[in-house]
Amino acid sequence: MAVIRKQCSLTDSLILRLMQVKAGMVKPCGLVKPVSVTRITGRYLAHQEGLPKLPVPPLKQTCDRYLAALDPIVDPEELNHTRQLLEEFQKPGSVGERLQKGLEQRAKKMDNWLSDWWLQTAYLDYRMPVVVHSSPGVVLPRMVFSDRQGQMRYAAKLIAGVLDFKSMIDNETLPVEYLGGKPLCMNQYYQVLSSCRIPGTKRDNVVNYALDKRPPTHITVVHNFQFFVLDVYNSDGTPLTVDQIYIQLEKIWNSSLQSNKEPIGILTSNHRNSWGKAYNNLIKDKTNKESVRAIQKSIFTVCLDAALPRASDDMYRTRAGVQMLHGGGSRWNSGNRWFDKTLQFIIGEDGTCGLIYEHAPAEGPPIVSLIDHVVEYTKKSEMVRTPMVPLRMPQKLRFNITTEIKKDIEEAKQNMNIMVHDLDMKINVFSHFGKDFPKSQKMSPDAFIQMALQLAYYRIYKRCCPTYESASLRMFRLGRTDTIRSASVDSARFVKAMDDPAKNNTEKVALLDKAIKAHRAYTDMAIRGEAIDRHLLGLKLQAIEDLAALPEIFMDTSYAVALHFNLSTSQVPAKTNCVMCFGPVVPDGYGVCYNPMDTHINFSVSAFNSCQDTNAARLAQGLEDALVDMKALLEQTPKAKL
Repeated sequence: MAVIRKQCSLTDSLILRLMQVKAGMVKPCGLVKPVSVTRITGRYLAHQEGLPKLPVPPLKQTCDRYLAALDPIVDPEELNHTRQLLEEFQKPGSVGERLQKGLEQRAKKMDNWLSDWWLQTAYLDYRMPVVVHSSPGVVLPRMVFSDRQGQMRYAAKLIAGVLDFKSMIDNETLPVEYLGGKPLCMNQYYQVLSSCRIPGTKRDNVVNYALDKRPPTHITVVHNFQFFVLDVYNSDGTPLTVDQIYIQLEKIWNSSLQSNKEPIGILTSNHRNSWGKAYNNLIKDKTNKESVRAIQKSIFTVCLDAALPRASDDMYRTRAGVQMLHGGGSRWNSGNRWFDKTLQFIIGEDGTCGLIYEHAPAEGPPIVSLIDHVVEYTKKSEMVRTPMVPLRMPQKLRFNITTEIKKDIEEAKQNMNIMVHDLDMKINVFSHFGKDFPKSQKMSPDAFIQMALQLAYYRIYKRCCPTYESASLRMFRLGRTDTIRSASVDSARFVKAMDDPAKNNTEKVALLDKAIKAHRAYTDMAIRGEAIDRHLLGLKLQAIEDLAALPEIFMDTSYAVALHFNLSTSQVPAKTNCVMCFGPVVPDGYGVCYNPMDTHINFSVSAFNSCQDTNAARLAQGLEDALVDMKALLEQTPKAKL
């Protein structure tokens, strides 16, 4: 969902704050705190407290909508069986009613009944590697560096741009975002810097060091698999200038020229249980523990990557996408990462730029908002005079590598290379039109693209599949996401009719229009907290806490089918001409992400080579064809009153 940014004036927030103090809602405290920049304390808090809580939808409504969502993806016999289970589940005095009451009680007691559960089940309990399976990458426009200094200069500007964005977070002057006139939760912005995922042998956790009494003032820079601590603030609290950062990056580069070092960072790419065990072993050594802690505590990481073999212009974006997602394998840049770090900016010697982020603390929109800010910042010419102060040499992080750690690194290398070979990726720029065309037809661009995806999938597989599109719940306090189920009864009717010679164009247009409106309605329902997926998950988790056995609806084949998302999709709009990419969520599925610009659309499509039935390039081509055919259909058909 596109987000509208809007600045609410500081005066307003101060007045609001003073009114709250008067009303006894909050304790009076100094509005200005003596730090290097003026900080309006409580502005963020006041905004957050003004947001509504995530509702628990009515049980009957969710059960009815769940049946409707199953209709196009399960066979009639299975659907009938599920209908009977749902009738039992929601009878008065039934187990469903008890679980619903439990959820409603939980919602009363907590800021958000879902957010803790979601963080645990979707991310921290998930034991597959974060690489490909969880962490999204973002490909930025290609840079042209005439020499190594160009790479360092750009990296320095990018670092300064992130620090500029950070100052808005620190001062709580970040413009509040709005969606459909409603203010959004800004919490995720406060989670992405100075945070890191920490592996465990059964479950991970996320630590946010920004909350420390003395928040971190350094970033980590990695080059040739070697990690450095780079202090980015002066002793008076002011950030280093671009020139100063550039000088420091030069020092780092010159003291990490050897390329035969053990890629310690590749350990973070392994299966979470294996990495959890290796981590405990690694930090037994005091030096290793201090080095790991320095990486974890850093504000963010910058990866100065080696150049990859040259690729044709046609293949460049796809190659850049896999470079962001996994680094290209142990021979290339996969060891030049710390995949647990929330934010890692990647700047390749060959101009390949972007980032990868660990997904637990945040969704795409806050990351893209940061990117938009940083990209604009890098275009500005430097006006700041650099003080002639000698700067300390950045500290190189040392690791003592035992035989056992060496073995863990070798295992991680092998597993990484298997993942690299298995990922099938295609990044395309669809240049026939952008969001301008659907808008000219008074159709939602997102719904238009989703219907094209449904059509492309149906043409290849002759069936509709469970489809996940993420919807933002940030209208609510601590809101994350819910699911827009793009495969609907209406989308199924449209895709079946599109290539049916017995149907005329007017009928096809009417079905397309109905499918788009249904998708739009589901989207609106989801962002209002009325979708079905998180509610069903909540009922299931409530059952795990309260009951001896899981209710039958969660053991039902339909439930397993509904959660097997062959299409996992996300619209991540940005001002920058970039595209996000991520891996599929099931072995026989696709991951599809898109950024609709005014006159073109950036797409990424991923699949696994180990599945013979999927092919990223084929779906990407099918999607292009579907979009072109839908436009032709609308242009060839006289406008009727729909």
